[in-house]
Amino acid sequence: MLYFTRWKALAIILTALIVCLFAVPNFFSQERVKTWPVWAQRHIVLGLDLQGGSYLLLEVDSNYVKKEKLDQVRDEIRRVLRDAKIGYTGLAVRGDAAEVRVKESDQQAALTKLRELSQPLGGLLGSSGQRSLEVSDAGGGLFRLTVPQAAITERIRQTIEQSIQIVERRINELGTVEPLIQRQGTDRILVQVPGLQDPTDLKRILGQTAKMEFRMVDSSVSPDQVQSGRGVSADSEVLMSEQSPKVPYVIKRQVLVSGGDLTDAQPGFDQRTNEPIVNFKFNSSGSRKFAQATSENVGQPFAIVLDNKVISAPVIREPITGGQGQISGNFTVQAANELALLMRAGALPAPLTVIEERTVGPGLGQDSIEKGKLAAYVGSIMVIAFMLLTYRLFGVFANIAVAINVAMIFGILSLLNATLTLPGIAGVVLTVGIAVDSNVLIYERIREELRGGRNAISAIDAGFRRALATILDSNITTFIAAAVLFYIGTGPVRGFAVTLGIGIITTVFTAFTLTSLIVAGWVRWKRPKTVPI
Repeated sequence: MLYFTRWKALAIILTALIVCLFAVPNFFSQERVKTWPVWAQRHIVLGLDLQGGSYLLLEVDSNYVKKEKLDQVRDEIRRVLRDAKIGYTGLAVRGDAAEVRVKESDQQAALTKLRELSQPLGGLLGSSGQRSLEVSDAGGGLFRLTVPQAAITERIRQTIEQSIQIVERRINELGTVEPLIQRQGTDRILVQVPGLQDPTDLKRILGQTAKMEFRMVDSSVSPDQVQSGRGVSADSEVLMSEQSPKVPYVIKRQVLVSGGDLTDAQPGFDQRTNEPIVNFKFNSSGSRKFAQATSENVGQPFAIVLDNKVISAPVIREPITGGQGQISGNFTVQAANELALLMRAGALPAPLTVIEERTVGPGLGQDSIEKGKLAAYVGSIMVIAFMLLTYRLFGVFANIAVAINVAMIFGILSLLNATLTLPGIAGVVLTVGIAVDSNVLIYERIREELRGGRNAISAIDAGFRRALATILDSNITTFIAAAVLFYIGTGPVRGFAVTLGIGIITTVFTAFTLTSLIVAGWVRWKRPKTVPI
Protein backbone atom coordinates (compact mmCIF):
# COMPACT_ATOMS: atom_id res chain seq x y z
CA MET A 1 0.00 0.00 0.00
CA LEU A 2 2.96 2.34 0.51
CA TYR A 3 4.67 1.70 -2.82
CA PHE A 4 3.66 3.97 -5.70
CA THR A 5 5.29 4.04 -9.09
CA ARG A 6 6.00 7.44 -10.54
CA TRP A 7 3.20 7.11 -13.11
CA LYS A 8 0.66 5.94 -10.52
CA ALA A 9 1.51 8.83 -8.19
CA LEU A 10 1.28 11.30 -11.10
CA ALA A 11 -2.11 9.89 -12.14
CA ILE A 12 -3.51 10.28 -8.60
CA ILE A 13 -2.27 13.86 -8.29
CA LEU A 14 -3.55 14.86 -11.77
CA THR A 15 -6.95 13.27 -11.13
CA ALA A 16 -7.41 15.18 -7.88
CA LEU A 17 -6.11 18.41 -9.41
CA ILE A 18 -8.30 18.28 -12.54
CA VAL A 19 -11.47 17.48 -10.59
CA CYS A 20 -10.75 20.28 -8.09
CA LEU A 21 -10.18 22.75 -10.95
CA PHE A 22 -13.78 22.28 -12.10
CA ALA A 23 -14.87 23.94 -8.85
CA VAL A 24 -12.96 27.15 -9.69
CA PRO A 25 -15.77 28.84 -11.78
CA ASN A 26 -17.94 28.94 -8.66
CA PHE A 27 -15.62 31.56 -7.12
CA PHE A 28 -16.09 34.04 -10.00
CA SER A 29 -19.08 36.06 -11.23
CA GLN A 30 -21.26 34.72 -14.03
CA GLU A 31 -20.26 37.62 -16.28
CA ARG A 32 -16.60 36.74 -15.85
CA VAL A 33 -17.14 33.01 -16.37
CA LYS A 34 -19.03 33.60 -19.65
CA THR A 35 -15.80 34.97 -21.18
CA TRP A 36 -14.04 31.65 -20.55
CA PRO A 37 -13.98 28.66 -22.92
CA VAL A 38 -17.25 26.72 -23.05
CA TRP A 39 -15.80 23.64 -21.34
CA ALA A 40 -14.73 25.81 -18.37
CA GLN A 41 -18.13 27.46 -17.83
CA ARG A 42 -19.69 24.61 -15.87
CA HIS A 43 -20.74 25.57 -12.37
CA ILE A 44 -23.01 24.62 -9.48
CA VAL A 45 -26.57 25.91 -9.74
CA LEU A 46 -28.08 27.10 -6.48
CA GLY A 47 -31.43 25.53 -5.73
CA LEU A 48 -34.71 27.23 -4.92
CA ASP A 49 -34.03 27.28 -1.18
CA LEU A 50 -30.66 29.00 -1.66
CA GLN A 51 -31.31 31.70 -4.28
CA GLY A 52 -35.08 32.02 -4.03
CA GLY A 53 -37.58 31.48 -6.82
CA SER A 54 -40.94 29.93 -7.58
CA TYR A 55 -42.35 26.50 -6.76
CA LEU A 56 -45.44 25.20 -8.56
CA LEU A 57 -47.17 21.85 -8.25
CA LEU A 58 -49.34 21.17 -11.30
CA GLU A 59 -52.06 18.55 -11.63
CA VAL A 60 -53.28 17.05 -14.89
CA ASP A 61 -57.06 17.12 -15.35
CA SER A 62 -57.81 13.37 -15.26
CA ASN A 63 -61.46 13.92 -16.22
CA TYR A 64 -60.35 15.78 -19.35
CA VAL A 65 -57.99 12.94 -20.28
CA LYS A 66 -60.82 10.45 -19.83
CA LYS A 67 -63.23 12.56 -21.92
CA GLU A 68 -60.64 12.94 -24.69
CA LYS A 69 -60.11 9.19 -24.74
CA LEU A 70 -63.85 8.52 -25.00
CA ASP A 71 -64.24 11.12 -27.75
CA GLN A 72 -61.39 9.46 -29.62
CA VAL A 73 -63.14 6.08 -29.29
CA ARG A 74 -66.37 7.61 -30.64
CA ASP A 75 -64.53 9.07 -33.65
CA GLU A 76 -62.80 5.74 -34.30
CA ILE A 77 -66.16 3.94 -34.24
CA ARG A 78 -67.53 6.41 -36.78
CA ARG A 79 -64.48 5.94 -39.02
CA VAL A 80 -64.38 2.13 -39.07
CA LEU A 81 -68.14 1.77 -39.61
CA ARG A 82 -68.12 4.30 -42.44
CA ASP A 83 -65.12 2.63 -44.08
CA ALA A 84 -66.90 -0.73 -43.86
CA LYS A 85 -70.12 0.89 -45.20
CA ILE A 86 -72.08 -0.26 -42.15
CA GLY A 87 -75.11 1.83 -41.25
CA TYR A 88 -75.44 2.95 -37.62
CA THR A 89 -77.50 5.19 -35.36
CA GLY A 90 -77.27 6.62 -31.86
CA LEU A 91 -73.48 6.96 -31.73
CA ALA A 92 -72.75 8.74 -28.44
CA VAL A 93 -70.65 8.69 -25.28
CA ARG A 94 -72.52 7.62 -22.16
CA GLY A 95 -70.71 7.32 -18.86
CA ASP A 96 -67.46 5.36 -19.28
CA ALA A 97 -68.40 3.91 -22.67
CA ALA A 98 -69.19 4.81 -26.25
CA GLU A 99 -72.39 3.24 -27.64
CA VAL A 100 -73.62 2.63 -31.17
CA ARG A 101 -76.61 0.80 -32.62
CA VAL A 102 -76.34 -1.27 -35.81
CA LYS A 103 -79.10 -2.93 -37.82
CA GLU A 104 -79.43 -6.69 -37.47
CA SER A 105 -77.99 -7.68 -40.86
CA ASP A 106 -74.68 -5.87 -40.15
CA GLN A 107 -74.24 -6.84 -36.51
CA GLN A 108 -71.64 -9.56 -36.99
CA ALA A 109 -69.54 -7.47 -39.38
CA ALA A 110 -69.79 -4.48 -37.04
CA LEU A 111 -68.71 -6.55 -34.04
CA THR A 112 -65.65 -7.79 -35.95
CA LYS A 113 -64.66 -4.26 -36.96
CA LEU A 114 -65.21 -2.84 -33.50
CA ARG A 115 -63.10 -5.54 -31.87
CA GLU A 116 -60.22 -4.48 -34.10
CA LEU A 117 -60.17 -1.20 -32.18
CA SER A 118 -59.25 -3.00 -28.96
CA GLN A 119 -55.47 -3.29 -28.69
CA PRO A 120 -53.22 -4.77 -25.95
CA LEU A 121 -51.88 -2.17 -23.57
CA GLY A 122 -48.13 -1.66 -23.67
CA GLY A 123 -45.57 -2.56 -21.02
CA LEU A 124 -46.29 -4.92 -18.17
CA LEU A 125 -50.05 -4.46 -18.47
CA GLY A 126 -50.00 -5.88 -21.98
CA SER A 127 -48.47 -9.13 -20.78
CA SER A 128 -51.28 -9.58 -18.27
CA GLY A 129 -53.98 -9.49 -20.94
CA GLN A 130 -55.24 -5.93 -20.36
CA ARG A 131 -56.66 -4.24 -23.47
CA SER A 132 -57.42 -0.67 -24.43
CA LEU A 133 -61.16 -1.34 -24.95
CA GLU A 134 -63.75 -3.81 -23.78
CA VAL A 135 -66.26 -4.47 -26.58
CA SER A 136 -69.61 -5.94 -25.53
CA ASP A 137 -72.88 -6.75 -27.30
CA ALA A 138 -75.77 -5.35 -25.23
CA GLY A 139 -78.38 -6.95 -27.48
CA GLY A 140 -80.77 -5.47 -30.00
CA GLY A 141 -77.88 -4.27 -32.18
CA LEU A 142 -76.45 -2.08 -29.41
CA PHE A 143 -72.69 -2.31 -28.95
CA ARG A 144 -70.88 -0.79 -26.00
CA LEU A 145 -67.13 0.00 -26.02
CA THR A 146 -65.88 0.60 -22.49
CA VAL A 147 -62.49 2.10 -21.61
CA PRO A 148 -61.09 0.13 -18.61
CA GLN A 149 -59.34 1.90 -15.74
CA ALA A 150 -55.99 0.40 -16.75
CA ALA A 151 -56.25 2.12 -20.13
CA ILE A 152 -57.15 5.44 -18.49
CA THR A 153 -54.15 5.11 -16.14
CA GLU A 154 -51.85 4.39 -19.09
CA ARG A 155 -53.25 7.38 -20.97
CA ILE A 156 -52.64 9.65 -17.94
CA ARG A 157 -49.05 8.37 -17.72
CA GLN A 158 -48.46 9.21 -21.39
CA THR A 159 -50.11 12.61 -20.88
CA ILE A 160 -47.80 13.40 -17.94
CA GLU A 161 -44.68 12.47 -19.94
CA GLN A 162 -45.77 14.59 -22.90
CA SER A 163 -46.78 17.49 -20.63
CA ILE A 164 -43.36 17.51 -18.91
CA GLN A 165 -41.62 17.97 -22.26
CA ILE A 166 -43.95 20.79 -23.30
CA VAL A 167 -43.76 22.53 -19.91
CA GLU A 168 -39.97 22.38 -20.14
CA ARG A 169 -40.01 23.93 -23.63
CA ARG A 170 -42.34 26.72 -22.52
CA ILE A 171 -40.26 27.57 -19.46
CA ASN A 172 -37.04 27.53 -21.49
CA GLU A 173 -38.66 29.95 -23.98
CA LEU A 174 -39.14 32.37 -21.07
CA GLY A 175 -35.36 32.48 -20.62
CA THR A 176 -35.31 31.19 -17.04
CA VAL A 177 -32.19 29.51 -15.67
CA GLU A 178 -31.95 25.83 -14.76
CA PRO A 179 -35.61 24.99 -14.03
CA LEU A 180 -36.37 21.70 -12.28
CA ILE A 181 -39.31 19.87 -13.88
CA GLN A 182 -40.19 16.35 -12.83
CA ARG A 183 -43.08 14.00 -12.34
CA GLN A 184 -44.56 13.65 -8.87
CA GLY A 185 -47.03 10.87 -8.14
CA THR A 186 -49.33 9.60 -10.88
CA ASP A 187 -50.85 12.82 -12.20
CA ARG A 188 -48.73 15.75 -10.99
CA ILE A 189 -45.76 17.75 -12.24
CA LEU A 190 -43.34 19.62 -9.98
CA VAL A 191 -41.89 22.85 -11.37
CA GLN A 192 -39.13 24.79 -9.58
CA VAL A 193 -37.72 27.91 -11.23
CA PRO A 194 -34.82 29.40 -9.21
CA GLY A 195 -34.52 33.17 -9.44
CA LEU A 196 -38.12 33.76 -10.60
CA GLN A 197 -39.79 35.87 -7.92
CA ASP A 198 -43.09 36.60 -9.70
CA PRO A 199 -44.68 33.43 -11.09
CA THR A 200 -47.74 35.23 -12.54
CA ASP A 201 -46.60 35.06 -16.17
CA LEU A 202 -45.37 31.50 -15.67
CA LYS A 203 -48.74 30.34 -14.30
CA ARG A 204 -50.62 32.01 -17.14
CA ILE A 205 -48.46 30.39 -19.80
CA LEU A 206 -48.53 26.96 -18.16
CA GLY A 207 -52.28 27.20 -17.62
CA GLN A 208 -53.05 27.31 -21.34
CA THR A 209 -53.27 24.05 -23.22
CA ALA A 210 -52.57 25.98 -26.46
CA LYS A 211 -54.48 23.50 -28.58
CA MET A 212 -54.30 25.18 -31.98
CA GLU A 213 -56.63 24.04 -34.76
CA PHE A 214 -57.57 25.33 -38.20
CA ARG A 215 -61.23 24.56 -39.02
CA MET A 216 -63.89 25.70 -41.46
CA VAL A 217 -66.78 27.95 -40.46
CA ASP A 218 -70.20 26.34 -40.99
CA SER A 219 -71.92 28.90 -43.25
CA SER A 220 -75.20 26.97 -43.32
CA VAL A 221 -76.16 28.43 -39.94
CA SER A 222 -75.59 32.06 -38.96
CA PRO A 223 -74.74 33.12 -35.40
CA ASP A 224 -78.03 35.05 -35.25
CA GLN A 225 -79.98 31.88 -36.00
CA VAL A 226 -78.07 30.05 -33.26
CA GLN A 227 -78.84 32.79 -30.75
CA SER A 228 -82.50 32.65 -31.71
CA GLY A 229 -82.61 28.98 -30.78
CA ARG A 230 -81.85 27.12 -33.99
CA GLY A 231 -79.65 24.10 -33.40
CA VAL A 232 -76.53 23.09 -35.28
CA SER A 233 -75.73 19.76 -36.91
CA ALA A 234 -73.79 17.03 -35.12
CA ASP A 235 -70.76 17.81 -37.30
CA SER A 236 -70.54 21.42 -36.02
CA GLU A 237 -70.35 23.24 -32.71
CA VAL A 238 -70.69 26.78 -31.39
CA LEU A 239 -67.50 28.47 -30.20
CA MET A 240 -67.05 31.98 -28.84
CA SER A 241 -64.49 34.53 -29.96
CA GLU A 242 -61.37 35.27 -27.93
CA GLN A 243 -61.80 39.05 -27.92
CA SER A 244 -64.56 41.02 -26.25
CA PRO A 245 -67.39 41.49 -27.00
CA LYS A 246 -67.83 37.74 -27.31
CA VAL A 247 -69.18 36.68 -30.70
CA PRO A 248 -70.52 33.16 -31.41
CA TYR A 249 -69.20 31.20 -34.38
CA VAL A 250 -70.56 27.96 -35.83
CA ILE A 251 -67.44 25.87 -36.47
CA LYS A 252 -67.20 22.49 -38.15
CA ARG A 253 -65.71 19.81 -35.94
CA GLN A 254 -63.39 18.48 -38.65
CA VAL A 255 -59.83 19.74 -38.10
CA LEU A 256 -58.16 20.78 -41.35
CA VAL A 257 -54.70 21.28 -39.85
CA SER A 258 -53.65 20.91 -36.20
CA GLY A 259 -51.04 22.78 -34.21
CA GLY A 260 -48.86 19.68 -34.28
CA ASP A 261 -48.02 20.50 -37.92
CA LEU A 262 -46.51 23.87 -36.98
CA THR A 263 -42.72 24.19 -37.18
CA ASP A 264 -42.27 27.83 -36.15
CA ALA A 265 -44.18 30.85 -34.91
CA GLN A 266 -42.78 34.35 -34.43
CA PRO A 267 -44.39 37.64 -33.38
CA GLY A 268 -44.32 40.50 -35.87
CA PHE A 269 -46.17 43.55 -37.16
CA ASP A 270 -48.58 43.88 -40.06
CA GLN A 271 -46.93 46.10 -42.70
CA ARG A 272 -50.25 47.72 -43.62
CA THR A 273 -51.83 48.35 -40.21
CA ASN A 274 -48.71 48.09 -38.00
CA GLU A 275 -50.71 45.87 -35.61
CA PRO A 276 -49.04 42.97 -33.76
CA ILE A 277 -49.48 39.63 -35.51
CA VAL A 278 -48.08 36.10 -35.32
CA ASN A 279 -46.36 34.59 -38.36
CA PHE A 280 -46.41 30.79 -38.55
CA LYS A 281 -44.98 28.05 -40.73
CA PHE A 282 -46.15 24.46 -41.33
CA ASN A 283 -44.12 21.33 -41.94
CA SER A 284 -44.43 19.55 -45.30
CA SER A 285 -47.47 17.55 -44.20
CA GLY A 286 -49.20 20.62 -42.75
CA SER A 287 -48.37 22.68 -45.84
CA ARG A 288 -49.94 20.06 -48.08
CA LYS A 289 -53.11 19.81 -45.99
CA PHE A 290 -53.41 23.59 -45.62
CA ALA A 291 -52.95 24.12 -49.37
CA GLN A 292 -55.61 21.51 -50.15
CA ALA A 293 -58.08 22.96 -47.64
CA THR A 294 -57.65 26.55 -48.86
CA SER A 295 -57.86 25.47 -52.52
CA GLU A 296 -61.16 23.67 -51.97
CA ASN A 297 -62.75 26.47 -49.92
CA VAL A 298 -61.91 29.74 -51.72
CA GLY A 299 -64.39 32.40 -50.70
CA GLN A 300 -65.33 30.59 -47.48
CA PRO A 301 -64.35 31.68 -43.96
CA PHE A 302 -62.11 29.45 -41.87
CA ALA A 303 -61.43 29.71 -38.15
CA ILE A 304 -58.19 29.71 -36.22
CA VAL A 305 -59.15 28.09 -32.92
CA LEU A 306 -57.02 28.16 -29.76
CA ASP A 307 -58.29 26.26 -26.72
CA ASN A 308 -61.84 26.18 -28.13
CA LYS A 309 -61.89 29.94 -28.66
CA VAL A 310 -61.89 31.59 -32.08
CA ILE A 311 -58.92 33.94 -32.45
CA SER A 312 -59.89 35.04 -35.95
CA ALA A 313 -62.07 33.85 -38.82
CA PRO A 314 -60.76 35.31 -42.09
CA VAL A 315 -62.16 34.54 -45.53
CA ILE A 316 -59.96 32.49 -47.85
CA ARG A 317 -59.29 34.85 -50.77
CA GLU A 318 -56.97 32.51 -52.65
CA PRO A 319 -55.21 29.17 -52.12
CA ILE A 320 -52.36 29.39 -49.58
CA THR A 321 -49.68 27.07 -50.91
CA GLY A 322 -46.52 28.46 -49.34
CA GLY A 323 -46.93 26.62 -46.04
CA GLN A 324 -46.99 29.81 -44.01
CA GLY A 325 -49.45 32.46 -42.90
CA GLN A 326 -50.23 34.97 -40.20
CA ILE A 327 -52.70 35.33 -37.35
CA SER A 328 -54.17 38.71 -36.51
CA GLY A 329 -56.73 39.45 -33.85
CA ASN A 330 -56.24 42.84 -32.20
CA PHE A 331 -53.27 41.51 -30.24
CA THR A 332 -51.15 43.48 -27.85
CA VAL A 333 -47.39 43.03 -28.23
CA GLN A 334 -47.28 40.84 -25.10
CA ALA A 335 -50.23 38.73 -26.28
CA ALA A 336 -48.58 38.18 -29.69
CA ASN A 337 -45.32 37.15 -27.97
CA GLU A 338 -47.10 34.71 -25.66
CA LEU A 339 -49.16 33.17 -28.49
CA ALA A 340 -46.02 32.66 -30.58
CA LEU A 341 -44.29 31.08 -27.57
CA LEU A 342 -47.18 28.67 -26.99
CA MET A 343 -47.35 27.72 -30.67
CA ARG A 344 -43.61 27.00 -30.77
CA ALA A 345 -43.66 24.94 -27.58
CA GLY A 346 -46.65 22.87 -28.64
CA ALA A 347 -50.04 22.12 -27.15
CA LEU A 348 -50.52 20.45 -23.80
CA PRO A 349 -52.45 17.18 -24.12
CA ALA A 350 -54.58 18.14 -21.10
CA PRO A 351 -55.14 21.22 -18.91
CA LEU A 352 -52.83 21.73 -15.93
CA THR A 353 -54.09 23.14 -12.66
CA VAL A 354 -51.85 24.82 -10.06
CA ILE A 355 -52.68 23.08 -6.78
CA GLU A 356 -49.72 24.37 -4.76
CA GLU A 357 -47.63 27.49 -5.11
CA ARG A 358 -44.72 28.84 -3.08
CA THR A 359 -42.39 31.75 -3.62
CA VAL A 360 -39.05 31.86 -1.81
CA GLY A 361 -37.55 35.35 -1.54
CA PRO A 362 -33.83 35.94 -2.22
CA GLY A 363 -33.42 37.18 1.36
CA LEU A 364 -34.58 33.85 2.76
CA GLY A 365 -32.30 32.05 0.32
CA GLN A 366 -29.34 34.16 1.38
CA ASP A 367 -30.14 33.43 5.02
CA SER A 368 -30.10 29.70 4.20
CA ILE A 369 -26.71 30.09 2.53
CA GLU A 370 -25.25 31.91 5.53
CA LYS A 371 -26.55 29.31 7.96
CA GLY A 372 -25.30 26.51 5.73
CA LYS A 373 -21.87 28.15 5.60
CA LEU A 374 -21.84 28.55 9.37
CA ALA A 375 -22.72 24.88 9.88
CA ALA A 376 -20.02 23.81 7.41
CA TYR A 377 -17.38 26.05 9.03
CA VAL A 378 -18.18 24.96 12.60
CA GLY A 379 -18.31 21.29 11.65
CA SER A 380 -15.06 21.49 9.69
CA ILE A 381 -13.20 23.35 12.43
CA MET A 382 -14.27 20.83 15.07
CA VAL A 383 -13.24 17.91 12.84
CA ILE A 384 -9.86 19.50 12.05
CA ALA A 385 -9.21 20.20 15.73
CA PHE A 386 -10.16 16.66 16.74
CA MET A 387 -7.88 15.08 14.15
CA LEU A 388 -4.93 17.31 15.10
CA LEU A 389 -5.30 16.66 18.83
CA THR A 390 -5.80 12.91 18.41
CA TYR A 391 -3.40 11.97 15.60
CA ARG A 392 -0.97 14.92 15.41
CA LEU A 393 1.05 14.74 12.18
CA PHE A 394 -1.18 12.04 10.73
CA GLY A 395 -4.12 14.31 11.61
CA VAL A 396 -2.57 16.94 9.33
CA PHE A 397 -2.40 14.35 6.54
CA ALA A 398 -6.06 13.47 7.11
CA ASN A 399 -7.15 17.12 7.11
CA ILE A 400 -5.35 17.76 3.81
CA ALA A 401 -7.10 14.74 2.28
CA VAL A 402 -10.50 15.86 3.62
CA ALA A 403 -10.02 19.38 2.19
CA ILE A 404 -9.18 17.93 -1.21
CA ASN A 405 -12.14 15.58 -0.83
CA VAL A 406 -14.57 18.51 -0.37
CA ALA A 407 -13.01 20.38 -3.30
CA MET A 408 -13.48 17.28 -5.48
CA ILE A 409 -17.14 17.05 -4.45
CA PHE A 410 -17.77 20.61 -5.62
CA GLY A 411 -15.72 19.94 -8.74
CA ILE A 412 -17.88 16.95 -9.69
CA LEU A 413 -21.08 18.88 -8.89
CA SER A 414 -19.86 21.67 -11.16
CA LEU A 415 -18.93 19.21 -13.90
CA LEU A 416 -22.49 17.80 -13.76
CA ASN A 417 -24.07 21.28 -13.55
CA ALA A 418 -25.86 19.90 -10.50
CA THR A 419 -28.27 21.92 -8.40
CA LEU A 420 -27.08 22.51 -4.83
CA THR A 421 -29.81 22.77 -2.19
CA LEU A 422 -29.71 23.23 1.57
CA PRO A 423 -30.02 19.44 2.10
CA GLY A 424 -27.16 19.14 -0.39
CA ILE A 425 -24.98 21.24 1.89
CA ALA A 426 -25.97 18.90 4.72
CA GLY A 427 -24.78 16.02 2.54
CA VAL A 428 -21.40 17.71 2.09
CA VAL A 429 -21.03 18.28 5.84
CA LEU A 430 -21.95 14.64 6.50
CA THR A 431 -19.38 13.57 3.92
CA VAL A 432 -16.66 15.38 5.90
CA GLY A 433 -17.50 13.19 8.89
CA ILE A 434 -17.53 10.04 6.75
CA ALA A 435 -14.16 10.95 5.20
CA VAL A 436 -12.62 11.51 8.62
CA ASP A 437 -14.13 8.26 9.83
CA SER A 438 -12.24 6.40 7.09
CA ASN A 439 -8.98 7.94 8.27
CA VAL A 440 -9.82 7.13 11.89
CA LEU A 441 -10.28 3.44 10.96
CA ILE A 442 -6.91 3.41 9.20
CA TYR A 443 -5.06 5.16 12.03
CA GLU A 444 -6.57 3.01 14.76
CA ARG A 445 -5.59 -0.07 12.76
CA ILE A 446 -2.03 1.26 12.60
CA ARG A 447 -2.06 1.69 16.41
CA GLU A 448 -3.16 -1.92 16.83
CA GLU A 449 -0.36 -3.12 14.57
CA LEU A 450 2.15 -1.10 16.57
CA ARG A 451 0.87 -2.60 19.81
CA GLY A 452 1.23 -6.01 18.20
CA GLY A 453 4.96 -5.50 17.87
CA ARG A 454 5.37 -4.43 14.24
CA ASN A 455 7.91 -1.80 13.27
CA ALA A 456 6.77 1.63 12.02
CA ILE A 457 6.76 1.07 8.26
CA SER A 458 5.26 -2.42 8.51
CA ALA A 459 2.52 -1.16 10.85
CA ILE A 460 1.60 1.71 8.52
CA ASP A 461 1.44 -0.61 5.51
CA ALA A 462 -0.66 -3.19 7.38
CA GLY A 463 -2.96 -0.46 8.74
CA PHE A 464 -3.89 0.77 5.26
CA ARG A 465 -4.18 -2.73 3.83
CA ARG A 466 -6.30 -4.29 6.59
CA ALA A 467 -8.64 -1.31 7.04
CA LEU A 468 -9.59 -1.47 3.36
CA ALA A 469 -12.31 -4.13 3.74
CA THR A 470 -13.97 -2.38 6.68
CA ILE A 471 -14.01 1.03 4.95
CA LEU A 472 -15.35 -0.43 1.71
CA ASP A 473 -18.15 -2.24 3.56
CA SER A 474 -19.27 0.88 5.43
CA ASN A 475 -19.09 3.15 2.37
CA ILE A 476 -20.81 0.70 0.04
CA THR A 477 -23.76 0.32 2.39
CA THR A 478 -24.01 4.11 2.74
CA PHE A 479 -23.81 4.49 -1.05
CA ILE A 480 -26.67 1.99 -1.46
CA ALA A 481 -28.77 4.06 0.95
CA ALA A 482 -27.93 7.22 -1.05
CA ALA A 483 -28.91 5.48 -4.31
CA VAL A 484 -32.26 4.41 -2.84
CA LEU A 485 -32.90 7.97 -1.63
CA PHE A 486 -32.09 9.29 -5.11
CA TYR A 487 -34.39 6.94 -7.02
CA ILE A 488 -37.30 7.01 -4.56
CA GLY A 489 -37.03 10.52 -3.16
CA THR A 490 -37.92 13.83 -4.81
CA GLY A 491 -36.68 17.41 -4.62
CA PRO A 492 -34.50 18.13 -1.57
CA VAL A 493 -34.14 14.43 -0.71
CA ARG A 494 -32.54 13.79 -4.10
CA GLY A 495 -30.22 16.79 -3.61
CA PHE A 496 -29.02 15.28 -0.34
CA ALA A 497 -28.58 11.86 -1.98
CA VAL A 498 -26.54 13.29 -4.87
CA THR A 499 -23.99 15.08 -2.68
CA LEU A 500 -23.78 12.14 -0.28
CA GLY A 501 -23.23 9.63 -3.11
CA ILE A 502 -20.56 11.77 -4.77
CA GLY A 503 -18.94 12.34 -1.39
CA ILE A 504 -18.68 8.61 -0.74
CA ILE A 505 -16.95 8.04 -4.08
CA THR A 506 -14.44 10.84 -3.46
CA THR A 507 -13.93 9.63 0.12
CA VAL A 508 -12.90 6.15 -1.01
CA PHE A 509 -10.55 7.74 -3.55
CA THR A 510 -8.88 10.11 -1.07
CA ALA A 511 -8.66 7.57 1.77
CA PHE A 512 -6.90 4.85 -0.22
CA THR A 513 -4.98 6.75 -2.83
CA LEU A 514 -4.39 10.34 -1.76
CA THR A 515 -3.86 9.78 1.98
CA SER A 516 -1.70 6.72 1.41
CA LEU A 517 0.30 8.66 -1.23
CA ILE A 518 0.93 11.48 1.26
CA VAL A 519 1.93 9.01 3.99
CA ALA A 520 4.12 7.05 1.54
CA GLY A 521 5.93 10.27 0.59
CA TRP A 522 6.50 11.07 4.26
CA VAL A 523 7.81 7.54 4.96
CA ARG A 524 10.21 7.70 2.01
CA TRP A 525 11.46 11.10 3.15
CA LYS A 526 11.76 10.46 6.91
CA ARG A 527 12.36 6.70 7.15
CA PRO A 528 10.73 6.82 10.64
CA LYS A 529 11.55 4.43 13.46
CA THR A 530 8.38 5.43 15.36
CA VAL A 531 4.95 6.60 14.25
CA PRO A 532 3.75 9.99 15.61
CA ILE A 533 0.16 8.92 15.98
